[in-house]
Amino acid sequence: MPDTRKIFGYSGEDMAARYLEARGFRILDRNWSHRLGEIDLIVERHNEVRFVEVKMRRTKSYGFPEASITAKKLRHLGRVIECWLETRSVEPTRYQVDAIAITWLPYAEPEFCWIEGIL
Repeated sequence: MPDTRKIFGYSGEDMAARYLEARGFRILDRNWSHRLGEIDLIVERHNEVRFVEVKMRRTKSYGFPEASITAKKLRHLGRVIECWLETRSVEPTRYQVDAIAITWLPYAEPEFCWIEGIL
């Protein structure tokens, strides 16, 4: 039986990837994993790399999706980003961490909230 939460999460990442591609970004990596954690999306535009945390919810009962990005999550993400940077032969000159929060209520179009520079 497939995990519906994972399927929902992957569909959010697909939506976020298309959202960023429509704004001129190129996808470098998706779901980059390290023993310390995972980076949802790694994108690039104009020689700037963005590490993107994607959160999606289908209800507002638990608040907005971006509220689930805690300080602890950001610390872990920062460590994983350092690991990704160590794998590069040339480190990008500019990079930052963004979040894309998607609220997709039943019978409605998805709402995107792009938060730049969260870390």
